[in-house]
Amino acid sequence: MTNFPPQHQDHEPGREHDMTPRPDYEPRFPGSGRLQGKAAIVTGGDSGIGRATAVLFAREGADVAIVYLEEDRDAEETKAAIEKEGRKALLIRGDVRSKAFCREAVDKAADAFGKLDILVNNAAHQEEAEDLRDITEAQLAKTFETNIYGYFYMTQAALDHLQPGSAIVNVTSVNSYKGNDTLIDYSSTKGAITAFTRSMASNLVDKGIRVNGVAPGPIWTPFIPMSMDPEKVANFGSQVPMKRAGQPNEVASALLFLASEDGSYFTGQVMHPNGGAIVGA
Repeated sequence: MTNFPPQHQDHEPGREHDMTPRPDYEPRFPGSGRLQGKAAIVTGGDSGIGRATAVLFAREGADVAIVYLEEDRDAEETKAAIEKEGRKALLIRGDVRSKAFCREAVDKAADAFGKLDILVNNAAHQEEAEDLRDITEAQLAKTFETNIYGYFYMTQAALDHLQPGSAIVNVTSVNSYKGNDTLIDYSSTKGAITAFTRSMASNLVDKGIRVNGVAPGPIWTPFIPMSMDPEKVANFGSQVPMKRAGQPNEVASALLFLASEDGSYFTGQVMHPNGGAIVGA
């Protein structure tokens, strides 16, 4: 049963180092070389699902570039964790809402590692609103520009580097399938990401590039204390059949599967680490 202390963070984006308890991001098993020699870029890689994915990719042999907005302390912690796994880490600070920045970030990663094999689109923004009329133009723009424009921009840039055998993994959400009455704009972007994933999978299949998605349910990340009331945080995750929130390292394994040759017969698909909620495929 989930039982988090009530907490709230006023600064956006949230800070993983200020969370109580800290999320579990460490890989749970020894590596087996599933990404040996690969180069990856992970947006929102400083914390949460992005951090867990970046460190797991490193354990499996990949060098990893982390794109993050401004959370320097969290990003440095993630960099140290990647390097502890014996791999190269590159921190790239900036806003995925900018097409020019996305181009710069992808080119920096490809130059640093000599290639790019894996793109993980994960950076996101969410704000709660009880009434649709409370969603301002500024909030709507920020949510769409971060959550879907950023995915477009990063993918556009990455296509100049990805080769046959490469993989793109997009992080969507359970809310893409079931909706969320206080995250209407966020849920709308996640639905767009699901459609984008399927469309790009079809577009790139003849080029040998696989495109898949992961749709997490309630996961204990900086999103939660940053965007929710403290009382909601205390009961976060209790609504799913498992009666608890998931941890980032319980999602990262799904991204690893889709990014590696384990997922070689998967494209246009979405995996659902969500604590047992049954949603449409």
